[in-house]
Amino acid sequence: MCPSTWLRWSIAVALLTIVLKGLAGYVTNSMGLISDAMESFVNLASAMFALAMVTIAVRPADADHPYGHHKAEYFSSGFEGVLIVGAALAILWVSVQRLLTPQPVEQIGWGLALAIVSSGFNGALAWALFRAARAHRSIALEGDARHLLADVWTSAGVVVGIVAVHFTGWLWLDPLLAIGVALNIAREGVRLVWRSSQGLMDEALDAESQAALMGTLDRFKATVPEGAQVRFDDIVTRGAGQRRFADLHMHVPGEWSLQHAATLRDGLEQSLMDAVPGLRVTIQLLPLGMEARATRIEESAA
Repeated sequence: MCPSTWLRWSIAVALLTIVLKGLAGYVTNSMGLISDAMESFVNLASAMFALAMVTIAVRPADADHPYGHHKAEYFSSGFEGVLIVGAALAILWVSVQRLLTPQPVEQIGWGLALAIVSSGFNGALAWALFRAARAHRSIALEGDARHLLADVWTSAGVVVGIVAVHFTGWLWLDPLLAIGVALNIAREGVRLVWRSSQGLMDEALDAESQAALMGTLDRFKATVPEGAQVRFDDIVTRGAGQRRFADLHMHVPGEWSLQHAATLRDGLEQSLMDAVPGLRVTIQLLPLGMEARATRIEESAA
């Protein structure tokens, strides 16, 4: 399935968990479960915004956006992070009030059953989204998956806490656990905001992709006829959502014909794109002994 289809499933599951967790919080009067239900509203808003951004990201390049719209996914991840932090602050505020005036937990059996069922849906969807995120190289899907996984761990903690309240009678444990829930999801929100900011600032490709790129260049140099020399430098990479970019200089013997050098370059570009999925590579041809102007300026400045 494409990313937009997965996000539609995420919206449907978010609506279902809102109902289940809302009922769980209502019948138990547990601040932990109520805070868990509040986070599900964030899941819904995040999935809806992610769907909008993924829809924009797949638009083809145009005159105003010649490199495409792939970075739209980073806005989705950042927005989700901001919403998570906002939900955490709201949960903290309500939980502190409940901590000052503790209230009993009721109908634990029904509440726990509803919470466990909703967590099962979230856990299954998070697992599927992680797989889809790797397949499509989608930070929007990854962000949604991480949020859902955090929700699963949060729900597990709430369930354990409610059981502890039932057996110990410590009413303050429920709001205290809700505060822990808020701090946990706030941490996840900050991580998502940081990750999206790095993508918007053209962060280099991951180590695995860079290793594949360098390995391809080394294998290419080994195929050059004996006595000839080919050199690569000024290699820079960046990621933009599902798309990846690499720029480099390829220095070849000056006596080679332009046709011969360009043919080798085309073959190398295809090899690099095969080695790193989603890569768009630009290779500038230069004769050996000549550096690009930008390189000369950097060296003189140093």
